[in-house]
Amino acid sequence: MSTRLYTLPIDQTRWSIPGVGATTVLDWNYDEGRDRLLALYEKGKSRQWNAIDRLDWSLGIDRANPLGMPDSYVPIAGSAVWNKLGEKEKGTVRLHLDAWRFSQFLHGEQGALVCAAKIVQTVPDLDSKLYAATQVVDEARHVEVYSRYLQEKLQLAYPINGHLKTLLDQAISDSRWDFTYLAMQVIIEGLALAAFGTIRDLGTDPLGQAINAYVMEDEARHVAFGRLALREYYQGLTQRERDERENFVVVACYLMQDRFLAREVWEHLDLGTAECVEYVRASPFVQQYQKRLFTRLVPTIKDIGLWGPRLRLAFTHLGVIDLGDVDLDVLGRSDDDVAAEMDLLRAARGADIRRVIADVQT
Repeated sequence: MSTRLYTLPIDQTRWSIPGVGATTVLDWNYDEGRDRLLALYEKGKSRQWNAIDRLDWSLGIDRANPLGMPDSYVPIAGSAVWNKLGEKEKGTVRLHLDAWRFSQFLHGEQGALVCAAKIVQTVPDLDSKLYAATQVVDEARHVEVYSRYLQEKLQLAYPINGHLKTLLDQAISDSRWDFTYLAMQVIIEGLALAAFGTIRDLGTDPLGQAINAYVMEDEARHVAFGRLALREYYQGLTQRERDERENFVVVACYLMQDRFLAREVWEHLDLGTAECVEYVRASPFVQQYQKRLFTRLVPTIKDIGLWGPRLRLAFTHLGVIDLGDVDLDVLGRSDDDVAAEMDLLRAARGADIRRVIADVQT
């Protein structure tokens, strides 16, 4: 319904309700919204999927290497600690690392579920509310998927990492809607996309690959949502407001970099935490992996207009400044293509199984 039909002036069609920690905003302006955001909303509706139907949960896993990753994926591979371990102990390390990673994915997805619901509540524009509502459903599905994988396949889980918890605290507790976007849509989900992609592209376990490919297909839309909403809003910031947000990004990036040290795993397995962390920090593979984690984040930050001197200096120090020119639209289309390929592979496996059953019966 168009607000042009209202008897009240259009500036009286938004209602804010103060609350504890956040203000709920209702927008009575039902005129058509921003075309690209509404197109993303349509895509979000059409790409909904059911984890029970789309994933083959009957597949087993190798508990000594659940995701079928190469040993170079183990952060301490090549260290004195790793070289002293027997094959059984190395299998235990791989299992715990994958459980730790998937646990953090799970905790992050629950945080994203809460943040998406908060965005529906607090963002002032109706088109943003509509898309955020589709994201709430996406994040609920991701929580379901990672929780089921941990419980049924790995049968092992880790508590939330302290660095991730700190960032989630800030994303949820800050009353400004754009900080929720910035922390969750841009930083946490931007980094998570790269972590998912590593498993999707390097793993050989079909279930682990498929889970992350399908989640990535959703998350790429979520990051695009954050880009569209914040790019426009940040054009109107004062320099002080811009500096505050850029400082937040700098601190968050260093927090997230340290999150991937996997300190909790080395502590739990009593492998010598200090020695393991020291090796991980200096590992060329880990440094390359951490750089890959920023593949989506850096160009998104640049695209929304947070590209001040301190932020550029931090990205230079992190060795990721060159990622600012990565084409995010190309990456998003690639995520869609890989997910579609996973669907074809599953269909082919199903056809093979049905053919074998038919041969046996005849």
